[in-house]
Amino acid sequence: MKIAHVCPFYAPAICGVKQVVQELSERYVKEGHEVHVFTSDWDKEERIDKKEEILNGVHIHRCFHWFRVVNFINFWPSVFWKLWEQDFDVVHTHLSFHPHSFLAALICKLKKIPHVHTTHCPWTEENRNFLGKIIKSISKFTYVKWLYQMSDKIIAITPWEIQFIKEFGGDEKKIITLPNGMDNLFFKKTERKFFKREFGIDKKVILFFARYNKTKSPQNFVLMAKEILKKRKDIAFVMIGPDEGEYKNTKNLVKGEKDIYVLGPVRGKEKIAEMYQSSEIYVLPSFREGLPLTLFEAMASGLPIVATSVNGIPYEMENNVNGFLVEWNDIIGLAKSVIKILENRSLSQKFKKNNIQKAKKYSWDIITKKTLNLYASLLKK
Repeated sequence: MKIAHVCPFYAPAICGVKQVVQELSERYVKEGHEVHVFTSDWDKEERIDKKEEILNGVHIHRCFHWFRVVNFINFWPSVFWKLWEQDFDVVHTHLSFHPHSFLAALICKLKKIPHVHTTHCPWTEENRNFLGKIIKSISKFTYVKWLYQMSDKIIAITPWEIQFIKEFGGDEKKIITLPNGMDNLFFKKTERKFFKREFGIDKKVILFFARYNKTKSPQNFVLMAKEILKKRKDIAFVMIGPDEGEYKNTKNLVKGEKDIYVLGPVRGKEKIAEMYQSSEIYVLPSFREGLPLTLFEAMASGLPIVATSVNGIPYEMENNVNGFLVEWNDIIGLAKSVIKILENRSLSQKFKKNNIQKAKKYSWDIITKKTLNLYASLLKK
């Protein structure tokens, strides 16, 4: 098959959606398919000069973005003409509220190309600025509704999404649930032991691995850490991720605490695997989550998890089975959950065993096969 993905970012950007597209695309290439990714020339920090290249067998087409809105939506209309110039067996778009998905869907309609759309769980209102809320309200009756009407299949990454897809005009018969996945690399024990040594850490590590974005609540992780450090001095709290507006605020909140490390992003799966395996517990304090890739990566790495019970998380993580679920903004609840795992080895081992077993269902190899089968079913119609 000749397959096109249309998504807002691609390498070298750090982004969950980008990671999903890259994982699928590179596996499609290994299966013998021709894969093209159409994306913007913005990597969340600056404009990328190189507009056309091949990365790991995937043809990358970066479209000039005219402007950005509400810090995450960028407008790159040339994707319409770039898709018009080529013929594809199937086009797969990503993220519902972004103009590129609608433009690609329109091309598919005009050229009669099967079109699959993944929403990536953009539904909650919390922490959107005024313009973001206006755009969401308008889209409900205009381009998102039309996008869903022009989609042959709509992928929900968690069942929690289905109610919203229907509310925005999606036909229930078109909706399928297909979660995100993780690389089998995370199951393997790494021989590298440089992570803690690199930062001079000789204590047990509690990990925050996410973007420094308000939706991820990095400040709540810091407040939890401070609460625990009042009683425990044998623990280090490590925060890793790219800055999306909250790095400086997080750094300021940490001032005076030598056992809370606020670090930048880690790149490369091997280093990320080492990071997980150097940690004791993974904490996800977000107030908005679709279905984060880090959840399955942490499970495959054998980490107990403490997470907020928001959006898609409770559909894939069970309280007292995979770790503990806590209400968002419950700092004391987060702290008590972490301490409970640290102080009960048998409980920690139970979570570790359960998580490794559960993660096996979310291998990218499995998700890739299901997605390719979906494409093939549309081509038969």
